[in-house]
Amino acid sequence: MYRPYGFTLVELVIVLVLIGVLSALGIGLFATRGAFSPLVASQQLASATLLAQQAALAGHPGATLTVAQTAEAFRFTVGAGTPGARVFEVPRAGASLSGASLPLTLSFTPIGALASGAPVALAFTGDSSYPVCISGLGAVYAGACLP
Repeated sequence: MYRPYGFTLVELVIVLVLIGVLSALGIGLFATRGAFSPLVASQQLASATLLAQQAALAGHPGATLTVAQTAEAFRFTVGAGTPGARVFEVPRAGASLSGASLPLTLSFTPIGALASGAPVALAFTGDSSYPVCISGLGAVYAGACLP
């Protein structure tokens, strides 16, 4: 008795057509960088905050994070004014940062918490909006700051 294995040519062509249609529809969602810029900037803020906290925990003098906004980019500087300062930039692509006066400098204690002890609420907005909170303990999370 003969048992066919695999897929027929018609089934393979239908799958390829479906993949093509989904790709054509999906490319419109990801074609503009403006939709991604606020998300990427909020993720870069979280990474730079973590780096500044690690510097604080290690006793490094560069336990600060400065957040600035230029005409072209968001700039995150860890350890500004020290020889080992690290600068990270994310293109703005029409996005903006609000919630605090800029440039914003955050200092961290030797245990990695914010020196001010107060949470900082920021919002990256563009085609979409990403509210971000840096808690008094130094944790960065999406959404509004909790009391």
